[in-house]
Amino acid sequence: MRNFTTLLTSLFLFGATASAADLATKKALTLDAAKQIAAAAEAEAKKNKWNVVIAIVDDGANLVYLQKMDETQIGSIEVAQEKARTAVKFKRASKVFEDAVKGGRQVVLKLPGALPIEGGIPLTLDNKVIGAIGVSGVQSNEDGIIAAAGVDAFTRMAAR
Repeated sequence: MRNFTTLLTSLFLFGATASAADLATKKALTLDAAKQIAAAAEAEAKKNKWNVVIAIVDDGANLVYLQKMDETQIGSIEVAQEKARTAVKFKRASKVFEDAVKGGRQVVLKLPGALPIEGGIPLTLDNKVIGAIGVSGVQSNEDGIIAAAGVDAFTRMAAR
C-alpha cells in the first residue's frame, strides 16, 4: 500500500508540474488603464452635459472599475455593468443585439447574458478581447457615443 501511495504522489506531483512554456501569456486590463478609459468616457459625457454610469470589466466580465456621475439614476449602475458584460461575453458591441431586435430577431431576447441595448463595447488588443466598457444613463445612442470615447482612449493607450 505504501508503494502505491508513493506512486500516486509521484504521479500527482509530476502531472502538476508545468513549465512556463506550457502556460499561455495574455494581456490583462489594469485598474490604471480602466481609470483612463473611464476618464475619457466621462470627459465626453461632461462635454454633452450627460450624467451616466461607466463600468469597465475584464475579460472574464468581472467588474474592474465603476463610476457613477452625480445625479445619475441608480438603475443605470446595473445596466452599465450588464452592457459591458454583454460586450465581453459575446465579443461584440451590445448595439449588435439592439439592432437585431429592431430588425425583428426577437430570439435575441432569449440569449443568456445578452442585454440588447447600445452602450457596451469590447476592448480589444492584438485581436483579443481583454475587457469592455458599458455606459448607461442617457439615450442608448448617447451611451454608445460615450463608450466609444472610452474605447478611443484605450486604442491610443495600446498604440503607445
